Amino acid sequence: MTPLFCCPCNTLVSPQMPSFYQAPPLRISLRTEQISAVARMNSEFLGAVDLRSKHQVHWGFVGASRIQYRPKVSRIVHHRRAFRPSACWLTSSQIANEAFTWGTVSVLPFYTLMVLAPNAALTRRTMESNLPYVALGVVYAYLLYLSWTPDTFSTMFASKYWLPELSGIAKMFSNEMTMASAWIHLLAVDLFAARQVFHDGLKNNVETRHSVSLCLLFCPVGIFSHFITKSLTKTANRSH
Repeated sequence: MTPLFCCPCNTLVSPQMPSFYQAPPLRISLRTEQISAVARMNSEFLGAVDLRSKHQVHWGFVGASRIQYRPKVSRIVHHRRAFRPSACWLTSSQIANEAFTWGTVSVLPFYTLMVLAPNAALTRRTMESNLPYVALGVVYAYLLYLSWTPDTFSTMFASKYWLPELSGIAKMFSNEMTMASAWIHLLAVDLFAARQVFHDGLKNNVETRHSVSLCLLFCPVGIFSHFITKSLTKTANRSH
């Protein structure tokens, strides 16, 4: 119902305007500007949000806007690195000690077979194989590579006649890596000499257990012992 007002002429006048005229919506314009400002703030905030996260925005004219932030929890997948043995895991001293220990242990089964079961088929097949010498040769070459320095050659042949000198050899063997390589060298040569003594004993029906045992630590003594044993055996066979 439209209210009526009285004018000075006591005429009732209606304040209703013509239908084509509308008052400017001041309150709605202010509300729209507030919503626009909030929307701009939300846009800047959403621009700073990591794109890898999930978010949902619910707009409402009551209370401006509301943001529900839902972080995306990604699944962590652990990739295991392939096992790659590397010498950098160990120091030079540790490599030398490991080579010395395992090199010594690796030759003991062969001496055990030649001493305890010289006539067994397993012993004969085992001692015919060249695999132990190849393995020891590879280890020796690797240790020699690690122990080699630019001064190694000049230290070994310090004489003016290019001959080794005892002082230079003693200085060179003060290095643990050099000592380990020399030990592997001795193990390979001693085992090869022990195999030769063993095969010669089987061929000539000569006892070789004591000679093979001496070859383990005193290779020249073991070879000399085998020749003495072989000569005595031949002499005893002739006398009979």
